[in-house]
Amino acid sequence: MEQIYGMLGISPEVEAFGEKVLKDLKERFEKIDVVAEYNQAKVLAAMQKHRVSAECFAGSTGYGYNDQGREVLEQVYAAAFHTEAALVRPQITCGTHALAIALSANLLPGDELLSPVGKPYDTLEEVIGIRKSPCSLAEYGVSYRQVDLLEDGAFDYENIRKAINEKTKLVTIQRSKGYQMRPTFSVECIGALIAFVKSVKPDVICMVDNCYGEFVEMQEPSDVGADMIVGSLIKNPGGGLAPVGGYICGRQDCIDRCAYRLSAPGLGQEVGASLDVMRSLYQGFFLSPTVAAGALKGAIFAANIYERLGFKVIPNSTESRHDIIQAVELGTPERLIAFCEGIQAAAPVDSYVRPEPYAMPGYNCDVIMAAGAFVQGSSIELSADGPLRAPYSVYFQGGLTWYHAKVGILKSLQRMYEQGLVELKEV
Repeated sequence: MEQIYGMLGISPEVEAFGEKVLKDLKERFEKIDVVAEYNQAKVLAAMQKHRVSAECFAGSTGYGYNDQGREVLEQVYAAAFHTEAALVRPQITCGTHALAIALSANLLPGDELLSPVGKPYDTLEEVIGIRKSPCSLAEYGVSYRQVDLLEDGAFDYENIRKAINEKTKLVTIQRSKGYQMRPTFSVECIGALIAFVKSVKPDVICMVDNCYGEFVEMQEPSDVGADMIVGSLIKNPGGGLAPVGGYICGRQDCIDRCAYRLSAPGLGQEVGASLDVMRSLYQGFFLSPTVAAGALKGAIFAANIYERLGFKVIPNSTESRHDIIQAVELGTPERLIAFCEGIQAAAPVDSYVRPEPYAMPGYNCDVIMAAGAFVQGSSIELSADGPLRAPYSVYFQGGLTWYHAKVGILKSLQRMYEQGLVELKEV
């Protein structure tokens, strides 16, 4: 392995450090494989139940009327996530778009949106109107309030109860950490929060931003009371094959409204050509449990590598995992940039490109992003990114195979080691 890794620019010292860390992870990796096996069976059962056939892979054009593949795929998603209905479309451009659809479809002027988990992900700030933007929820008369997490990352139940009022229509729960150094919430924790919210006001819609969490556990938030779960197909459920798209699964009435918002009132799910992507959407969903498992192994490997080098990591090296993202607090912009340069250098696509911080749309500061991906922006593929602001944390995720994730982590360490930004000794 030393020779082939040498061809990839990984020194014997870095490889040896990685192998030393890896020896202690066998048992954890075996547990991940058990979850992947369960979720693979779950997806297979959903596809068999709804009689997926070769005819489902034929695309449609124009209006997309009577698109069998599209309709069956949505039935498969609903069955796999145990919901009444699903909206799964290539016309949903990204996770933020899917969330914007779900929110704007189910909130009316005078309603209030509540986040009981603190500030949402950066790109949702303009959707909600926290940062002023045309067509935000605030512009259409939807108010917003949030309850910050306690210092230990737990839910502030007392203030959540106080925040829920007669205007509270929808509660949004972000499962993953976004650009925050806080824990990702387990499905069990999300279920407890949903139960509490509904004990205060039973008719509140509970929506979970499920991005990066699909198939990491045996349960999904829809199994523990979520009225809607929302995600992107260029993350976990696309399995690295979906070229575009997003999903919203949940209650029939909520999904009907989402479909009307995506297309037009009266048209709903009856329109929307699938073009030539259906085979990729089906095959990606089929592969997604094992792809997510490989990414999860990579995240755990990264946590163990960087924690042993003295960096703060969330989750830490031993904590249970509830999404595929690994946050590492690097402390300086130089380390953040070098880490991302290493990830880019490990990519199969555009490996020769050097990522640089840039004013990305939807963010309030420069962001550096590394992703030499087959699908542009696909973060189930090997990728890393982070905002250029203190404490200069990087958010690493993805890898279509565990072995590629491993190479990426070693390359990130190699780049920092070469630049004298880290020493290869345990703290």
